[in-house]
Amino acid sequence: MGDMTFSAAVSGASGYAGGEVLRILAGHPEIEIGAVGAHSNAGQRLGEVQPHLHSLADRVLVGTTAENLAGHDVVFLALPHGASAEIAAQLPPETVVIDAGADHRLESAEAWEQFYGSAHAGTWPYGLPELLVGTDGARQRERLREATRIAVPGCYPTGSLLALAPGFAAGLLEPEDVVIVAASGTSGAGKAVKPHLLGSEVMGSMSPYGVGGVHRHTPEIEQGLARAAGEPVRISFTPTLAPMPRGILTTATARVAEGVTAAQLREAWEEAYAAETFVRVLPEGQWPATKSVAGSNHVQLQLALDPRAGRVVVSCAVDNLVKGTAGGAVQSMNLALGLPEGTGLNLQGVAP
Repeated sequence: MGDMTFSAAVSGASGYAGGEVLRILAGHPEIEIGAVGAHSNAGQRLGEVQPHLHSLADRVLVGTTAENLAGHDVVFLALPHGASAEIAAQLPPETVVIDAGADHRLESAEAWEQFYGSAHAGTWPYGLPELLVGTDGARQRERLREATRIAVPGCYPTGSLLALAPGFAAGLLEPEDVVIVAASGTSGAGKAVKPHLLGSEVMGSMSPYGVGGVHRHTPEIEQGLARAAGEPVRISFTPTLAPMPRGILTTATARVAEGVTAAQLREAWEEAYAAETFVRVLPEGQWPATKSVAGSNHVQLQLALDPRAGRVVVSCAVDNLVKGTAGGAVQSMNLALGLPEGTGLNLQGVAP
């Protein structure tokens, strides 16, 4: 597409996901930021609600309507679950619409109705470019090139799918008895004020939630792993809340097939991600930490075979707001627009 600049509108700009999309787009060489929308904060300066976005501080937030979002090459919908389908339906088919909510992630209408309790809005291509789809080495990115509707994954599924897909795609793991426990920073719960997320409640404490297979990301993780495996995969998923603002540390374990060795496992994971810019299998002996990926679109992975239990244990760190949401959205947008996939995403981690 040459040296064209594309215009992008961002809805939900007063929230964490929308703010992170704007932070990344502000440094994207091919994007000009157009309308910046927010429902309840319309009329305010962006600098009042997102004071860290210095270059955009004087932008005035507009209402999140299809009218305000139309006329752009790209529209990011960072809205509550259930709110994006209606707006997306009013945008022209040639506009690239990227939904950071859950409305278009699930292929099964039955699973949507069971976990979300409303009518299913349909399914869009899934915005996780590195995800292995099938046992022949194919990736999800091929379905994102020139797509005009993209469903960005949930933050937990991003970490869980990247952690386990290589083993399923290589036929090394059993599809039953998959257990995933993930700890997330509190920004994963959004910016709305909730008593259990107050600083005094979360500091110095960890707690589980959505226990017993009821968390809404469960069917999304099963869907992605089933696509990698070429057969249904059943998971037990437990999320926990960690006393930090961002990051997810996922511990995913699965039974290995008869006779599978540690060397075979390592080879499968390293081969799966050898050519990927943003997903790194760490050298043996080094383990992921959420701090190492904070603020970046990178994913760190490490794995070990537990021979006594006959299980692989995979540890995966992602920044829930970057690779888990906004970074994945921009990466998918780049593919849709025919830009190099990493454009605007060369953010290193922040330490300490």
